[in-house]
Amino acid sequence: MLRRLFYLLLVKPLVLFLIGLNVRGRQYLPSSGPAIVVANHNSHLDTLVLMSLFPRALIPDLHPVAAADYFFRNRCLKWFALNIVGIVPIDRRPSARDGDTLAPLLTALDRGKILILFPEGSRGAPERRGKFKSGIAHLLSKRPEVPVTPVFFSGLGKCLPKGEFVLVPFFVDVFIAPAINWSGSRQGFMAVLEQAFDNLENSADRPGFEDDE
Repeated sequence: MLRRLFYLLLVKPLVLFLIGLNVRGRQYLPSSGPAIVVANHNSHLDTLVLMSLFPRALIPDLHPVAAADYFFRNRCLKWFALNIVGIVPIDRRPSARDGDTLAPLLTALDRGKILILFPEGSRGAPERRGKFKSGIAHLLSKRPEVPVTPVFFSGLGKCLPKGEFVLVPFFVDVFIAPAINWSGSRQGFMAVLEQAFDNLENSADRPGFEDDE
């Protein structure tokens, strides 16, 4: 209930009145889980804007994957991250074993949840897509039946870039591609994922399209 109210009363108005969203491919967003949505990461707004694209009824099933060391720095932030944003925390410490890191993600997928992942790992420079890490491929190798939907943001890095705390109203383009599936190898899957984002980014460079809404 708290999560739904947060997105209804705060996130939706924020996106509606302060950020101009142009969305292409909204129909490709998953309507149920298990599923994974992957996006480029330039701003703390990425997660909130992405979750705002889903129907309110799906909010309880949406779970961003986030670093425990960042969001568990204090009790208030930890409570907010777990109970309002609904993150699935992962351990980024070098001492964490691969199986331990993926365990909560696998559990969430097995429960039919929709995970939100940022393959770059952390926020990058505004409007620049960083190199994807292979963690998503490790996860898919264990759950190859789960579809992965690529989402590319253009403009959010200007609204609230890394290191800034003041939101600047700006038009944002959101490009969503059809889901891709496990290709049988980690290297092959990463190549397909990178190509999907290259295609979406090229679409962002072509001006002139209508919002899906």
